[in-house]
Amino acid sequence: MENSSENNTLISDIREQILFMQELGVDSLAVELSDRPWSISSADSDNLIVDSAQQATPVPFEKAPPPTDLGLPKRTTEAPKRGGSRIASMPSLRSRTPAQVSDMPKSISAKTVEEPVLLDVSPTLAETTDTIQSIRAEIGNCTRCKLSQLGRKQIVHTTGNFQADLMFVGEAPGADEDEQGFPFVGRAGKLLTDIIVAMGFQREQVCIGNINRCRPPDNRKPEPDETAACRPFILREVAVIKPKVIVVLGATAAHNLLQVSTPISKLRGNFQDYFGVKVMPTFHPAYLLRDPHKKKDVWEDMKKVRDFLNTE
Repeated sequence: MENSSENNTLISDIREQILFMQELGVDSLAVELSDRPWSISSADSDNLIVDSAQQATPVPFEKAPPPTDLGLPKRTTEAPKRGGSRIASMPSLRSRTPAQVSDMPKSISAKTVEEPVLLDVSPTLAETTDTIQSIRAEIGNCTRCKLSQLGRKQIVHTTGNFQADLMFVGEAPGADEDEQGFPFVGRAGKLLTDIIVAMGFQREQVCIGNINRCRPPDNRKPEPDETAACRPFILREVAVIKPKVIVVLGATAAHNLLQVSTPISKLRGNFQDYFGVKVMPTFHPAYLLRDPHKKKDVWEDMKKVRDFLNTE
């Protein structure tokens, strides 16, 4: 009697599942028959052998023939109403993303869903109560990493237009920047200014900063502990400025902003994403001074940035 009740519940659940799939637009079920039995009697279930690992092994018996009529409801033009059972709480197809729909079992043949509602779950920059002034005040006369003890003259802060659509982020100040207190004012800075002007902007219209605000000795690459101490401040500034595009100049800037280790030669030229902000990695202007042949690559990257901003 108990088994009969369980079977009725199972059949009811199957019926509701089928009704739900019909509502999704499923026309047919491609069922692959295996060697498993179609049915098992209560007597057979008593002969299951359970080993020490609690694995159940059925005793072999003859398969029952497949039923000729499963008693499935006929397809109608109107979607059947769902009752108050647990099947009613299942999400409809229109609340699923295309990726979720494509993950449906391969044995189900369903019609293409027309105009699904796309749910945008991409992370975006969080709202912040920071200001550029409050961030600078918190930085203070920073001694958070060893660069403060290795000969820096001053902290070089982000400068420019703090409501800009376009932001440039480099690696760290050089000798000229450390002397004057502004980012990208040496030879590499002059080249960057020329690039900005060629894109159709004035330097004062964009925002320029670095991952690190203190000059490493002999202009060496900032070390991981140094970037870890300073990077949070440039990220907080990005959240304040909310640019449409960030151009990251060189491998150090790209790796620290995007948190990847892909070589800059493979990253450059393709937009990346940073919390909904377009990021264009490209070569550092200092590298272009050493290898002028790469200027063409950088200009191709900057044309993509310019074209994107012009369509926004």
